[in-house]
Amino acid sequence: MKISVRQICFILIFYTAASKLLLYPTMLSGYSGRDLLFSALINFVVQGIVIWAVAYLSSKTDKTLFELLKDTFGEIPARIIFGFFAAFFIVCTIIPLFEQKLYVHAIFYDTVPTVLVFLPIFIFTIYAGSKSFKNIGCCADVCMPIFLISMAFIFFMSFTEVDFSNLLPVLKTPASKVFGGSMKTALNFLEPAYLLMFLGHFRYKKGDAAKMTLSYAAGAAIVLLFLAVFYGIYGELTYSRQFAISKTSLYFSAIDVIGRIDLYTLYALEVVMLFALVLNIQLAVQCLIKCTGWDCPEILSVAVNAVLATILLTCNHFFTALQSFFANWLWIVVVIFAVIAPLSAWALKRRER
Repeated sequence: MKISVRQICFILIFYTAASKLLLYPTMLSGYSGRDLLFSALINFVVQGIVIWAVAYLSSKTDKTLFELLKDTFGEIPARIIFGFFAAFFIVCTIIPLFEQKLYVHAIFYDTVPTVLVFLPIFIFTIYAGSKSFKNIGCCADVCMPIFLISMAFIFFMSFTEVDFSNLLPVLKTPASKVFGGSMKTALNFLEPAYLLMFLGHFRYKKGDAAKMTLSYAAGAAIVLLFLAVFYGIYGELTYSRQFAISKTSLYFSAIDVIGRIDLYTLYALEVVMLFALVLNIQLAVQCLIKCTGWDCPEILSVAVNAVLATILLTCNHFFTALQSFFANWLWIVVVIFAVIAPLSAWALKRRER
């Protein structure tokens, strides 16, 4: 097997949380106000149900998704479907990539650098994007202690400034805004599609579906706690505070004496966020291998990253418009590939374990 259930659980916990620490809290607070926890909870519940469905499906078959599609529709339709999945993962990398660029420029530089300063990141994404499922699992193992230690420090430095009464009264926001916040931030919830790609690449044992579902619930709990802390600190000003993870520990009392010690934590956490980002690229490359039948991940990784780099350079000054377009329309794509497609996998032909 190429990846273990333990490693998948780590991805569902730590990548789930790490991918939602930059602009997601800011956007969600702008859409849903103090009821942002309920908007997030809606997404987590829906995705959690789909994750359980895919995890339980793995107990019924040893086939990969490509094998299931090929046995049901034939090889050509299976290749076409994987081509669409490749496009889906590439498109879903665009906004997180811009977030990383803006975050690195804003937090780690005293002056505003040019976009060229960020381009060396593609050396890493090209290399990591060409790696297999085995490497994806190993990266999750590495990220686990980094994330736990980093988030422990962030929460420790933040709790003294939190006023949870900022979240009160609850459920006074119009339902249209609560559900609208869920819809407009759907781009941040791709985990069922990840698990669908892992199907058949790990050895299922009794109880693993519960482990994976509970792991996702743990990741959701971390995000919900972070959202509560972030809004508890800034209240109605939350929507104007960009890059949430860098703002929660700013008022830690020791910073005035010994300086920005939180930056060391942010540097470490950036490692996990980058691996969470590059997972989309890795899965896009794996999908292209199946789509084209060309087992050359290095060249395919270069091609995927070339597309992303071109979009980054072309749309460098249009992030706000790009973000607005994705918020208004990409939820449809996410529903198709991260909800409908994983649930529809149950209708594919499979052999019993």
